[in-house]
Amino acid sequence: MNKAMPDINNGIVDGDNEYNEAVELVNNKNFYKSMEKAESAGDNYNKSKNRLLEIRGNFSSEVNSVHKDYINTLIDEVEYKLKAVDLLKEAIECFEVNSNYTGSNYGFEANDAMNQAVEYQNQRDMIVRDNQNLFKQSFGI
Repeated sequence: MNKAMPDINNGIVDGDNEYNEAVELVNNKNFYKSMEKAESAGDNYNKSKNRLLEIRGNFSSEVNSVHKDYINTLIDEVEYKLKAVDLLKEAIECFEVNSNYTGSNYGFEANDAMNQAVEYQNQRDMIVRDNQNLFKQSFGI
């Protein structure tokens, strides 16, 4: 689990950066580049999610409940980030054809999904903070 966490962390951080860039590009009406960034963010989140699901699928009886909660919370976080990406891509497609009202609605939904992801991220941070003795420095994201 500890060996995989740096790669998972990098995928999430890269996905977050690309998602934020995609939003900025949408706001600047650069829809083509925004879609590229959104797709790349989704790819990074999916890679991290797949690694997390692999870790969860290989839990042994030695894995304690705190680590299980951490991984499950992180999976929930990434799933909401993926939902935000999908909604952002829907928004981009609408803006490209000047369906601005519908695009804005998708954009608001994407923001809501990302806000939910941040709530899971805060829960995950709290798990680490409350159980520092169970987490090595390299484990945290």
